[in-house]
Amino acid sequence: MAIADILDIAMFATACLFLLAGFPVAFTLAGTALIFAILGAALGVFDLSFLGAFPQRIFGTMTNETLIAVPLFVFMGVMLERSRVAEELLENMGRLFGTMRGGLGISVTLVGALLAASTGIVGATVVTMGLLSLPTMLKRGYDPALATGSIAAAGTLGQIIPPSIVLVLLGDVMSSAYQNAQLSMGNFSPDALSVGDLFAGALLPGLMLVGLYIAYQLVMAIVKPTSSPAMVLEPGETRPGLGVILQALIPPILLIVAVLGSILAGIATPTEAAAVGAVGATLLAGYREPQPVLVSDSHGATRRLTLRLLGALHMRGLLPPTLAALALAGLFVLTALYDLRLGLETVPEGTEVARIAAFILCAVIAWGLLVCLLRTLANNCLTQVVRTTTEITSMVFVILVGAALFSLVFRGLGGDDTVHEFLNAMPGGVVGAMIIVMAVMFFLGFFLDFIEITFVVVPVVAPVLLMMGVDPVWLGVMMAINLQTSFLTPPFGFALFYLRGVAPPEVKTTHIYKGALPFVAIQLLALIILSLFPEIATWLPETVFG
Repeated sequence: MAIADILDIAMFATACLFLLAGFPVAFTLAGTALIFAILGAALGVFDLSFLGAFPQRIFGTMTNETLIAVPLFVFMGVMLERSRVAEELLENMGRLFGTMRGGLGISVTLVGALLAASTGIVGATVVTMGLLSLPTMLKRGYDPALATGSIAAAGTLGQIIPPSIVLVLLGDVMSSAYQNAQLSMGNFSPDALSVGDLFAGALLPGLMLVGLYIAYQLVMAIVKPTSSPAMVLEPGETRPGLGVILQALIPPILLIVAVLGSILAGIATPTEAAAVGAVGATLLAGYREPQPVLVSDSHGATRRLTLRLLGALHMRGLLPPTLAALALAGLFVLTALYDLRLGLETVPEGTEVARIAAFILCAVIAWGLLVCLLRTLANNCLTQVVRTTTEITSMVFVILVGAALFSLVFRGLGGDDTVHEFLNAMPGGVVGAMIIVMAVMFFLGFFLDFIEITFVVVPVVAPVLLMMGVDPVWLGVMMAINLQTSFLTPPFGFALFYLRGVAPPEVKTTHIYKGALPFVAIQLLALIILSLFPEIATWLPETVFG
């Protein structure tokens, strides 16, 4: 074995060891890359001129329009968490389905799916449902393992049901890998793979996973009735009426339709849809806080000034966010019916009127958005949302920079060729290579986060598998479901940590681990089903985008 082959294998192993030791991801990737670049140069197997491309990679990352969706989706998710959407959904769904055996677990899964399609942030979903649902489930006699497993698994649905941060990051990595694979095969006019393709491909598998979760809970309710008893309504407690349920369901559903529907309909790119989602979440937060409450603290002067501005502009009540939401819907309709771009050589009949109407609608949206921003600022909600969004986004992009340097040095050492030869040598051809890659990703999920796996493993193995003829959308969805298991696999599953932090003292860590294992098995079953029937992932993108 050549020295370069030994170095690239050692480089990958060293990065994994440092990550397991708990070192920061970005600095681990960048530091390991620099150490092995210097070592390779000293041994004469690495050309340091490779590092000259690093600034261009950073510039390419910072100017990547697809990645703009990351802070926008994060902002949308955090803003929705602060607007108490989850609280209303859980309360009403629990009272609606709780009177049947297994009903509370089913309601948790359904709420998790709705929150996944409208927020996509695992930590916020798990913590919220753990605080609100877990005490109720335990009080009603639920088995602690089943209750904690249901909450943790439902919280991870945000990783596979679009819009998802995982799919955005994975889509960007897969897009580069797909283009590199096609160029390596001599196709100098490569097809493009977009985040929208992965969104469409992951929708049906995500819904399939929801169905499998519910099926498991129904089976448990039949086989072991004491694990998930029916909820008995307390004196004075009634099932919610249709109006109450619709009031809790309509806002997140409208947001899901606006974001995901605009992508599937071809009206907006994922980045543009993320902006729509951020605006919609802000309007929803402002709608739920029509009268900001002044709280006396260190920011009291800012809040008093904001409240005076709201009063001076007569921006109280529900009218501004309601009109802005209707204007946003009207803008979608106009965009679908007319080409509103300026500078067209030939302007179809009616387009000028549509443009004027679009300008008016944009002004209404801006007015309503300003009102909602001021309201959330007065309640200190906006400050917390912006701070959290900045922290998460900064973490992701610093990791991106470190991963860019890692992949640059790895390729300079010939790592791509080493992986290509290894996977091609696997018995069973493409099937054997896929099994090995999925097994490695699943094993690493016990110890590493999805971001580390996405930026360390996927850029290495994806081009090789794509060159072997694997469908890029199917491969991306398979990897996304595999990455989802990393949130549930002991000992370092993040969803388990989140739930442990908010669980009551009587819930032991062994309960959480025991409850998560059946749902990990269900996710593996979903992988097997998807491998046997790839059309579950490929049909919708082919139908929608051709």
